Amino acid sequence: MSKDAFGINMKDYCREHENVIRTAIENDDVSDDLIKLHKEKIAIVQHERLVHLIVTFMVVILLLFLMGLSLLHTELGILPIILTLIVLILVGFYLYHYFFLENTLQRWYKMLDLARKKD
Repeated sequence: MSKDAFGINMKDYCREHENVIRTAIENDDVSDDLIKLHKEKIAIVQHERLVHLIVTFMVVILLLFLMGLSLLHTELGILPIILTLIVLILVGFYLYHYFFLENTLQRWYKMLDLARKKD
C-alpha cells in the first residue's frame, strides 16, 4: 500500500485488470460477476478520462495565454517564454496520458463484447 502513497499507477491498474479479463475470456471462464466488474472498471476509467480531458483543456488555455503573453509583451523578457515551454511539456504529458486512457477504453469495450459472447 505504501507504493500508492501518491495515487495509483493507472498503467499497472489497467494492465492487471486487462490480464484478468483476457485470461477469463481465453479459458471460457466468463461470468456475470466478471462482466459486472469489468463494467465498473470501465466506468472508473471513463471518469478518469473525463477529468483528464477537462484538466488538459484548461492547461491548453493556460498555454495559449502564455504564448500570447510571450509574443505580445516582449518587454517582460524571457520569463513568459520559459513558463510557456514548461506548460508545453506539461500539455504533452497530459495528452500522452489522455490517449493512453482513451486507447485502454477502446480495448476494454472490445473485451466486453467478447466476454458477453462467451457468457
